[in-house]
Amino acid sequence: MSQQGRFVTGSTMRHVVVMTTTGMIGLTFMFLVDAVTLFWVSKLDSQIYMAAMGYAWTIQFFTISTGVAFMIAATATVSKALGQGQRHNARRAATVSAIWTFSILCLVSLFLVLFRETALSAVGAEGETLAVASRFLLISIPSLPIMSLGMIASAILRAEGDAWRSMMGTTSAGIVAMIADPFLIFYMELGIDGAAIGIVVSRTASACLGLYFILHVKKLATWVSVSDMRQYAPAFFAVAVPTVVTQLASPTGNYLATGVISEFGEAAVAGWAVMGRLTVLAFGGVFSLSGAIGGIVGQNYGAGRFDRVRDAYRDSLIFSTVYVLITWGILILLTPTVISLFELSPKAAVVIYAFNYYAAGTFAFAGFLYVSNASFNNLGRPQYSTLFNWIKDGALMLPLCLLGASYWGAAGVIYGQGAAVVIAGTISVIVGWRFIGHAESRHMKSQKV
Repeated sequence: MSQQGRFVTGSTMRHVVVMTTTGMIGLTFMFLVDAVTLFWVSKLDSQIYMAAMGYAWTIQFFTISTGVAFMIAATATVSKALGQGQRHNARRAATVSAIWTFSILCLVSLFLVLFRETALSAVGAEGETLAVASRFLLISIPSLPIMSLGMIASAILRAEGDAWRSMMGTTSAGIVAMIADPFLIFYMELGIDGAAIGIVVSRTASACLGLYFILHVKKLATWVSVSDMRQYAPAFFAVAVPTVVTQLASPTGNYLATGVISEFGEAAVAGWAVMGRLTVLAFGGVFSLSGAIGGIVGQNYGAGRFDRVRDAYRDSLIFSTVYVLITWGILILLTPTVISLFELSPKAAVVIYAFNYYAAGTFAFAGFLYVSNASFNNLGRPQYSTLFNWIKDGALMLPLCLLGASYWGAAGVIYGQGAAVVIAGTISVIVGWRFIGHAESRHMKSQKV
């Protein structure tokens, strides 16, 4: 007997608020691992360590973004099956998604471990900073495939509509980091190596809890055969491949911007490292939009409810804009506290001022981009997400950062980033709204055939 998806009825705004808020909390706590780690590393009183963390994050961002792409693909495939009332197919799709994700992330992590020093050198790391960043990556990168299992578990729970357990799975990483980091860094006197080990421990804890929810509580996984792997792989990779390309745009843009800001010295890179963690903590709601509302769009698409798809799109834009404006105001007020908390030098503080006072407001347009991505990914055209993300990070990011740096120094790099987001976000939200109408037309034609 078919079981109707929970997102095809009820207030779409309520679904958007609940799923995005819980997704934000979960994602924020996942990234809190890095922020907490950076905070404790800042207490080691070494600008080299802070800069090394900035470079290391730039490299790890590639693998984390790949995991996020597979998470989005899992949400799309599982939520569509649930929306069609086919829970048995959803279980197989969930298991296949997890197996493929873990396998591919193992290969990606191996590649990064082998070529980590080359990548770090290319982005500007050198000397002792390069050595510290390289050692940090050597310890922490092997845990990325384990982390990806936790991300997939969170995506499957979100696709099913279990916002609470999805949030708890990722929240656990931040909680464990808060305990493990000071113990390993200071009590065990492991320094920055302890910080890397703490990341491994927190990621493992999060993955274990997420898998427990999937396997024993929701029972949204099952044994699969080789034929199942072949059967469900095309639908998964139809979303995953272009979404991976899409998600790699952001770390590429970040990589290019890091190269530009490294020209202003280790102090600027230290400020850049803090800004990176501050960004994902403050705007977790924006980053979680594609995955959080993907289940809502996917279930209603599977049920043929395009009126609700439009409502979800509109409500997501409203929620995102209000959220960014409130967060921006809070960041402005907390700027002196952030600078003091991480003990940043005046040159490093320039980067924080530029972001908190000005560039943070451009995340309203980033919200537009992520909402559009959710509609593209879940309505059968993920390549559109690829296009707009690469316009932002591939075509616009480097020239605008270089232009900003030529006028305003390190702060100008931040302004360049913001300008790229505004341009790409504006175009994508217009195209995204029109695209829903085209998707409905395609659906209606297929129903008549």
